[in-house]
Amino acid sequence: MKRLAVVLALLVSNPIAASADGCFICQRDSPCGQYCRYDGRDNADNRKKCTQAGCKIGGTASCPTGSNIKTCHAEAPGPLERLHQLAAQQR
Repeated sequence: MKRLAVVLALLVSNPIAASADGCFICQRDSPCGQYCRYDGRDNADNRKKCTQAGCKIGGTASCPTGSNIKTCHAEAPGPLERLHQLAAQQR
């Protein structure tokens, strides 16, 4: 129970770290679109999720905000999975 309280306190006190995201640039012939947005760090798991979403990764970039840009999303972890990730980082 104490761990849960610590994790929740970290989430509330540090919202920037909890909401970090980025984008992969998808190659021209990707069915996903021009970019694939992911939550968290640029790691093998997020690359795999974007690849499964149909993005042929060509590089990394900050996420565009234009309405004319087609962006797909990597599967985001659920709230419980996110809490487990944060608790593992604290160990």
